[in-house]
Amino acid sequence: MTQWSGYLGLILQGALVTIELTLMGSVLALIMAFLAGIGRVSRFFIVRALATTYIEFFRGTSIFVQLFWAYFVLPFAGLSLTPLQAGVLALGLNVGAYAAEVVRGAILSIGREQYEACTALNLGRWQGMRHVILPQALLVMLPTFGNNAIELLKATSVVSLISLADLTFQAQVVRSQTGSTLMPFVSVLAIYFVLALIISWGVRSLERRMARGLDGVRV
Repeated sequence: MTQWSGYLGLILQGALVTIELTLMGSVLALIMAFLAGIGRVSRFFIVRALATTYIEFFRGTSIFVQLFWAYFVLPFAGLSLTPLQAGVLALGLNVGAYAAEVVRGAILSIGREQYEACTALNLGRWQGMRHVILPQALLVMLPTFGNNAIELLKATSVVSLISLADLTFQAQVVRSQTGSTLMPFVSVLAIYFVLALIISWGVRSLERRMARGLDGVRV
C-alpha cells in the first residue's frame, strides 16, 4: 500500500504539471484568439492576411510537429525553450488558431443594429468594438471556449514526447516500474475527467453571470 501511495504521488505531481500547462496554454490561446479573430474582421488587408495566415498554418499542421519545432528546431535560431515553455507555446498557438474563428464568428453574429447604435453614439470603431460588440459577442464565444479549453487539457499529453513529466508521462513511468497498466491509467482517466468537469462548470458559471448582465440584449 505504501508503494502504491508513492506511485499515486507521482501521478498527482504530473497532474500539477498538466494543470499548469492548461492554465498557461489557455491564457496564450485566448490572447492569440482575440488578436487573430479581431484581425480577421479588420478593415486593413495586411492585418486580415496575417491573421488568416496564422490561423490556417496552425490549423493545417500537426500539433506534434509544432511541438517538435518549438523544442528541437527553435534552438537552431537561437531561441532555446524549456519543455514547459515549448509545451505552452505549441498548445497556446494551436488552440488559439481554432478559437480565433470562434471570435470572428461571434463578432459577425452581432446584429447590424448594434453597429448602428455605436455610430449613433459617436463611438469610434475600436470604442464600439470594446464597449458594445465584444461584451455581447463574448457570451456567444463562451461555450465553444469551454470546449477549446477541454481540448487543450487533453492535448497536454503530447508534451510527454519531449520528456515533460505531465500526467501521461508519469503514468507511463508508473506502468514501466510496476508492470501494471490498470492502476496508473485508470487514475489518469479519472483525473482528466475531473479536470474537464471543473472547466465545464467554470465556463457555465461564467456564462450564467454574464447572461444576467445582458438581459434583453440581442446577441
